Amino acid sequence: MNLNNYVGFDTVTHQIERKFLKRGFNFNVILVGETGLGKSTMVNTIFSAHLIDSKGRKTAAETPRKTVEITPVSHLVEENGVKMRLTIVDTPGYADQVNNDQCWQPIIKYITDQHRAYLERESSPSRDRLIPDTRVHCCLFFISPSGHSLKPLDIEVLRHLTQVVNVVPVIAKADSLTPEERIGFKRRIKEELAFHRISVYPYASEEDDESDKTLLQTVKDLTPFSVVGSENTFMVDGQPIRGRHHRWGIINVEDETHCDFIHLRNFLTRTHLHDLVETTAHMHYETFRYQSKKRKRLGEFPSPLPS
Repeated sequence: MNLNNYVGFDTVTHQIERKFLKRGFNFNVILVGETGLGKSTMVNTIFSAHLIDSKGRKTAAETPRKTVEITPVSHLVEENGVKMRLTIVDTPGYADQVNNDQCWQPIIKYITDQHRAYLERESSPSRDRLIPDTRVHCCLFFISPSGHSLKPLDIEVLRHLTQVVNVVPVIAKADSLTPEERIGFKRRIKEELAFHRISVYPYASEEDDESDKTLLQTVKDLTPFSVVGSENTFMVDGQPIRGRHHRWGIINVEDETHCDFIHLRNFLTRTHLHDLVETTAHMHYETFRYQSKKRKRLGEFPSPLPS
């Protein structure tokens, strides 16, 4: 139906944009992977700022942590007027023990605790209009560049993590592999994930149009991202580049012929950031909320069947 005169509701997008710019948004990322894989360096490279310090062991002789430590660090960052409250959650101590059985439990507990805190605030009669969102929107899962296959611990942890959070797997320190080794390693990881029915982010949706499907396939082809991180800058042909220096030359982390870093950064910040937040709210959090209410109902009306 065509309107006879201008009404003005087409300005709603500008109204939303103004409110969004004023309010800003939260983006919470958890880092999971063995000590020494460059997790802190990678996240600092992605956001082009020194956001967190490495909490891993400095030497192999240093005593490993007895438990997984959960250490969130938050920053308010701004780009072109857009404010983002960025929280990076590190997990030093993960996979550092001789016996790593159940080492993922503190990580799962932290993620579900954030869902629980949000649900409690949401269910409160006197809740704030804007609930502080500490729910984890993305898990960067760092895979050791062995070039062979996923470790049994990786498979077990991924099974648990993918049930509660958007998991984005990355092959760390990919410059330790040749291009041929990276291709073969990626292929084997994809095969193992499919064999064990482990579904990593992003997910297909019935609402996807053709452009969404094309983008999804592009990301699936790149996953797991083989990445190199660096906070060091070198001059090459008069131009500053971020990279790592090797005997045979310099790895430019932003050169897609050297690694997938540029694709990972664009994926996390330019194409899927909003979807990571939305998927957390509408899939992972809703699943937690439904299960919590179901357990509460069962507690109020216990089953007559014997336990």
